[in-house]
Amino acid sequence: MKILVTGGCGFIGSNFIRYILKKYPGYEITNLDALTYSGNLENLRDIKKDKRYRFVHGRIDDMDLAMDVLNKSDYVVNFAAETHVDRSIHDAQPFILTNILGTHVMLEALRTASVKKFIHISTDEVYGTLGNEGKFSEETPLRPNSPYSASKAAGDLLVRAYHETYGLPAIIVRPSNNYGYYQFPEKFIPLMVTSLLTDKPIPVYGKGENIRDWLFVEDTCEAIDKIMHDGGIGEIYNIGGNSEIRNIELARKVLGIVGKGEEYIKFVKDRPGHDYRYALDNSKIGRELQWRPSVRIDEGLEKTVRWYKDNEWWWKPLKERLCAESKGFWEK
Repeated sequence: MKILVTGGCGFIGSNFIRYILKKYPGYEITNLDALTYSGNLENLRDIKKDKRYRFVHGRIDDMDLAMDVLNKSDYVVNFAAETHVDRSIHDAQPFILTNILGTHVMLEALRTASVKKFIHISTDEVYGTLGNEGKFSEETPLRPNSPYSASKAAGDLLVRAYHETYGLPAIIVRPSNNYGYYQFPEKFIPLMVTSLLTDKPIPVYGKGENIRDWLFVEDTCEAIDKIMHDGGIGEIYNIGGNSEIRNIELARKVLGIVGKGEEYIKFVKDRPGHDYRYALDNSKIGRELQWRPSVRIDEGLEKTVRWYKDNEWWWKPLKERLCAESKGFWEK
């Protein structure tokens, strides 16, 4: 089995590559990654000499390269994306180029390839925002509220259209907020952990009342594995963590694990268009593929904090680079 993973040097992509190589000794993986600011070869340092693994440096909007790597693949899992909401508010253009135009190039290349399945990784944010009740199902209309989520929704619609029009063997996957090992330290949980480990305050938007559903990255990898092998072509699958929590309560949990007090919380001006709540209905993937998340938020946070404590070599250079930038959307 030959799998092409795009964006495999990113957070979820690198965890997925490691998961698949460990579980399936006979599988081979090609990792196509542009190595933009959050793509990091160090994420896969431990497997770079594995003969079943090959890295290709390039962008998904390079048609000739896309054709070459697709024609050598049985399955494609597309993680390649710009993903940070705050960056999209500051400058939406990279999100349009990668999440829409890049997806389009991949889809065009797929029309002449013999790929068995194209797994497109999306996000729960394409659905917009919820009040205090209810959950998003796969039938919920798309109502994105940030440039990031709008670009992902556009990519989803292109994938759907290419399946309906050209019969491409595509599946769309919409996970909830992921966390875990090798997550770039601008994201909320690693931002908090790495700030506290360097004795700095943690920024919390507004009053911290926003609610997110958190999914441990290894659970995400297992779900995508099941979808890749047994998911129905043309289907959409939500994968949620069943771990809803307000941002302020999440911050308090991280403070408790690290051993810091609430004086380290720094409330900052709220993000424009900040979605109030996300929550995913997992009924479909549970019913069809017998998947459910296994790592609860307390266990996952303990594992995550322990990993960051043990791997300063990985995140400290990234943190220093972030602090040297002047974008203005994270705390220095």
